[in-house]
Amino acid sequence: MTSRALPVTVMTLLLLLTWYAGAAWLNWPQAAEALTRAGKPAGVADVLAQAYAMKRPILPTPDQVMVELWNSLTGYAPTSPRNLLFHAWVTAEAALTGLAMGLVLGILLAAGIVYTRTLEASLLPWVIASQTVPILAIAPMIVVILGNIGLTGLLPKAVICMYLCFFPITVGMVKGLRSADPLWLDLMRTYSASGMRAFWSLRLPASMPFLFASLKVSVAISVVGAIVGELPTGGQAGLGARLLSGSYYGQTVQIWAALIMASLLSVALIAVVRGLELVLLGRAGAR
Repeated sequence: MTSRALPVTVMTLLLLLTWYAGAAWLNWPQAAEALTRAGKPAGVADVLAQAYAMKRPILPTPDQVMVELWNSLTGYAPTSPRNLLFHAWVTAEAALTGLAMGLVLGILLAAGIVYTRTLEASLLPWVIASQTVPILAIAPMIVVILGNIGLTGLLPKAVICMYLCFFPITVGMVKGLRSADPLWLDLMRTYSASGMRAFWSLRLPASMPFLFASLKVSVAISVVGAIVGELPTGGQAGLGARLLSGSYYGQTVQIWAALIMASLLSVALIAVVRGLELVLLGRAGAR
């Protein structure tokens, strides 16, 4: 435990020191100007204290962000729009819906690519090419197109998440479905097993480690997609909407608190996927 905790602790301290140094550097001109206007002493210690205590700093300090996060989580009911848990749930709902859609699409595409050589030659290049389109460019297009046919709210954001997360699932499942032992496949052919039987009994179980590795990547990408999808919709809920409102009113502390909440949400969802992996693969005898 010590060998694992020490590197994490050292890196955390270095990041915090770098963060505080960056806050002092970026906030220094505004802090010095504020003290000069107020007719107060502008020594190094005074300016540094002012730089770390500004209400609207260019870069807030870690303690300011933590205080804002704590006040938001404990000062309001979880169903209140002022509570970041409310916004995190809205974002998580879109992210998980898009992840489920991406999971189904990715598995179907992977199965088609593995079992049909024509699809491998014709479809796989397009799957790869789809990821070269910037999501910031395609997200407003998806929102506008789906909005014109009456699909608003959760679905456009989920489609954006699906667009981002189906690719790693497809690639991982193609590798996983092909990882089955060739000798076992030959044995199943010897017993005249159908392709569907080989899929459920051999290929799919062999692909589970690859699937969960892809899901860990996809769930984090899906959260990013949900936040990006909330920006062009102009919604009042979600971490993306929280970031947008903070940028409108210059509330940098609010922006950073929402960013930290988004990171915590991603970590929590990855932990859930990891827990499912341990349970399901453990029951299957994997290590």
